[in-house]
Amino acid sequence: MRASAPAAAAAAVPEPVRPIRVDPRVLRTTLTAGAALVTALWAAQAHYSARLDALFATGAHLTGLLAAYGVLVMLFLMARVPAVEHGVGADRLARRHALGGRWVLTLCAAHTLLALCGYAAHTGDDLLSAAADLLGYPALAAAALGTALLGAVGVSSARALRRRVPHETWRALHLLTYVGAGLAFAHQLAGPDLAGSVLAGWLWSLLHATVAVLLVWYRLVVPVRQALRHSLRVREVTVEGPDVVSVVMQGIGLDELRAEPGQFLRWRFLQRRLWHTALPFSLSAPVRDDRVRITVKAVGAHTRRVRRLRPGTRVLATGPFGALTAHRRSRRKVLLLAGGVGITPMRALFETLPCAPGDLTLLYRASSAEQLALRAELESIAAARGACLHFLLGPSDASFDPLAPQALRNLVPELAAHDVYLCGPPGMARAATTALVRAGVPAERIHAENFTY
Repeated sequence: MRASAPAAAAAAVPEPVRPIRVDPRVLRTTLTAGAALVTALWAAQAHYSARLDALFATGAHLTGLLAAYGVLVMLFLMARVPAVEHGVGADRLARRHALGGRWVLTLCAAHTLLALCGYAAHTGDDLLSAAADLLGYPALAAAALGTALLGAVGVSSARALRRRVPHETWRALHLLTYVGAGLAFAHQLAGPDLAGSVLAGWLWSLLHATVAVLLVWYRLVVPVRQALRHSLRVREVTVEGPDVVSVVMQGIGLDELRAEPGQFLRWRFLQRRLWHTALPFSLSAPVRDDRVRITVKAVGAHTRRVRRLRPGTRVLATGPFGALTAHRRSRRKVLLLAGGVGITPMRALFETLPCAPGDLTLLYRASSAEQLALRAELESIAAARGACLHFLLGPSDASFDPLAPQALRNLVPELAAHDVYLCGPPGMARAATTALVRAGVPAERIHAENFTY
């Protein structure tokens, strides 16, 4: 379907103050430089020897320092620092956190094994006796407990187990990361690489204190302050389609959130059986008149309960998060590609992205016309802005794939000259990304963000 009309001004949307953003490349370079400095600290203080116990000890020192630095990086990535969240994107941060966690656990295991072998080689004891001796030192016992806690968190995050663990249980287990990091910190200060240098000890402590302050500020203080400042409450719940509802909330000074179209917040509805869970939902319309709206599809127990929210229910909102915003745009022509409930951030961008008539296209993939959410709004926006709107209907296993490379080129003239914003189920997003690249769109101009609860 194509809807177009002479150019007309879209509904006025207040332009938010653009936040500071950390470029992903700058973040990657900075974190890599930090690892190099940690390695240099180890190299400057290492006692080189060909003795077996010394070789084990040297390897244990290096893996221990890198593991400790890795834990610090993991905590920083999940501290929800706005400049990092808005520049890198929540989904990319989550992936880096998961990948980094595997490396950290590997380094912790290597550190433990090398230290144990080094001590056994030095004393001439067997490994079990050496382990019992080492655990007699309080700092080492604390470090061993901290490592075990980090290992438990890692196991709970394994893909096979993660699907079977309730989200609240998984989040509670993740809190053990802070305990594990704290226990390991005391061991680090007592180690020869830091204890031998006052400057290194102070810098290491300052680095940990900085990350701790960021965690407390952005994960505790800021959410409480936002809750007290904005006084959000549910205003109305509207049925948009099968298993899809929109929730409109009203508060005070919501423009101070600086929430941009394409972003999401974590919502905690203070209602029975929902208050204990923060749910990530994108804005499905720009913030206006101290009102904010999300559109939710019932796909689980918690999202089904959202349909039964009562007007007046208190809401705690944390954010905004995400980098799927106008700042990623680099071309005049823009294609928005949505699948299923992934239409929510695309609908907000469809209304607000500055584009001349004919330069903006929205493709909305759904299994049937009944599954289209916000259809009337999309058609109205397309008519007002002179934008192109296509509904790509049909089951995913149909013989004709509307997201095939040639099909996309037929629907969107000059496809390779577009920036593409993509949001949808993971399988659809992967297939669409592959098709877009084959159709000639450079990968760096495909902007996708997939945050699954």
